[in-house]
Amino acid sequence: MKLLDFLSEERIIPDLAGTDKPSVLKELSETLVTPCGATSEELVHVLLDREKLGSTGIGEGVAIPHGRLKKLNHFFISFGRSTRGVDFDSIDKKPCRIFFLLMAPENSGVENLNLLGRIAKLLKDPSFKKKLMEAKNRKEIFGIISDEDERY
Repeated sequence: MKLLDFLSEERIIPDLAGTDKPSVLKELSETLVTPCGATSEELVHVLLDREKLGSTGIGEGVAIPHGRLKKLNHFFISFGRSTRGVDFDSIDKKPCRIFFLLMAPENSGVENLNLLGRIAKLLKDPSFKKKLMEAKNRKEIFGIISDEDERY
């Protein structure tokens, strides 16, 4: 599974306006409303319910919020970057700057874990994260993600 199978350039937010977890989740969710046929409120509700189980802020400035929704037939990904950082209750207590949001079909257990693992693996590379933070715009971010996605 490749990220670009589920992420498009239009779903990239190069400068998130959100300053807290709910506002970032809402902003990232809004890019998925039309393609996945759910309201922003539905998506945020699912994501916040998942956050109650434990933060998806995995540390080192990265968060991978994710949730499952019954009405979905396939995966949807959005990406956001915050240059100032957002308190996301990360495991290392540091602000998150890089966000990959993943919405999955309800019955997608193994595939969901595989895709989350792929995202996490890509984000283990400090040079990839550095490139994402230094990119000038949406198009450049998409190109960086595309190149990295092809390498793995």
